[in-house]
Amino acid sequence: MRLFALAATLAFAVSFPAFAQGDKPPLSPEQEKRVKELVKDYILANPEVILEAVQSLRRKQEEAQKKAAEDALKTRRAELQGATDLPVAGNAKGDVTIVEFMDYRCGYCKSVKPAIDEVLRADGRVRLVLKEFPILGPASRTASMAAIAANKQGKYLALHNALMAYPNNLTDEVIFALARQVGLDVAKLKADMASPEVQALIEKTHKLAQDLGINGTPGFIIGDQIIPGAVSADELKKRIAEARQACAQRKEAMC
Repeated sequence: MRLFALAATLAFAVSFPAFAQGDKPPLSPEQEKRVKELVKDYILANPEVILEAVQSLRRKQEEAQKKAAEDALKTRRAELQGATDLPVAGNAKGDVTIVEFMDYRCGYCKSVKPAIDEVLRADGRVRLVLKEFPILGPASRTASMAAIAANKQGKYLALHNALMAYPNNLTDEVIFALARQVGLDVAKLKADMASPEVQALIEKTHKLAQDLGINGTPGFIIGDQIIPGAVSADELKKRIAEARQACAQRKEAMC
């Protein structure tokens, strides 16, 4: 931050007489021009200060974002772990929650699903809370709306699994064909998709992701850790073990 220190020093030096008089502006036009010239000359002679300033600003922004995400994790834990909106996969009464922000058109989300399924099979005390986070275009939003609306017919997880298993590009026709395959009344599904509650849940999830600094899919939360991107089953198991240990130290029954 040498650039800003220099500018402040120069400004003070050339404007000190004006401050002493008390009834004049801090810098005259001539003084202001001279400060700008000196700063420009300094930058030209020491261009690395620009990079230093940018790096310092980026560090401060990252630190602020990290702090905001940590605060959101603490204040919105009940919302993250809650099962009031959609059914929970795995053991609904488990002691460790995996929260996944996902998009049905996200290739990485589909590639990581076998790892998640392996963890749920291997550890009967894990619960999976799915957050419908469509960010990859209109078809993604249609798929999420259909999945949420399917819950009205008790078929949320069935349609979720079918959408995640579909290997090709999702279109509206494909989404509704998959809905029929899992036993949904498609006419009722389409009517339920138009309900304000479905739209509100998606918007709520987008706001939650924003507050947590999650801007891509998949994004996981396990305990106090935000984990971006696809991860292996072994990595998930490691994070679950760490969450259990932290909860035990805090004497918390669920994490």
